[in-house]
Amino acid sequence: MRGTDLTFTKVADLPGRRGRAGVIHTPHGDIPTPAFIPVGTKATVKTVLPETMKELGAAAILSNAYHLYLQPGPEVIDQAGGLARFMNWNGPTFTDSGGFQVLSLGSGYKKVLSGEFTGSGRADHTVAAKKERHAHVDDEGVTFRSHLDGSRHRFTPEVSMQIQHQLGADIMMAFDELTTLL
Repeated sequence: MRGTDLTFTKVADLPGRRGRAGVIHTPHGDIPTPAFIPVGTKATVKTVLPETMKELGAAAILSNAYHLYLQPGPEVIDQAGGLARFMNWNGPTFTDSGGFQVLSLGSGYKKVLSGEFTGSGRADHTVAAKKERHAHVDDEGVTFRSHLDGSRHRFTPEVSMQIQHQLGADIMMAFDELTTLL
């Protein structure tokens, strides 16, 4: 089952404000909003069983496309029946795009996200002392080295979406490049 049947139903408004509540309808179930959606980076919320996540009120689980791409690979998850089935989760799933890893492996590698960059323009060339940049961003995407084995890979917005689609997530995030706080 692939995430093509996605709709949103508004069920309440906050009078005089922009707040609202609703339900996101996905192929793997409904997500009442606002929602508790824990992060299971590698298709698992560490130390918590999927059944317990339901008992705790999780409406969906978010996993990371970058990490799942590197290990075990989108092919393995696809062959297992998709992300929800792979992690034994009977509910909706989200995947993020890998954009945060672009920051953490590239211009933000081993830095505190704060006011470390000064001056005008981008400081993409800046790398923390005694650290090596593992990701290089250009206008089309990012080339990076795996933090697991050093192998080279390339993500573009299209590749990120293809990976997330192959993972079988109900809701997929657009590929993004995070910036520093300045």
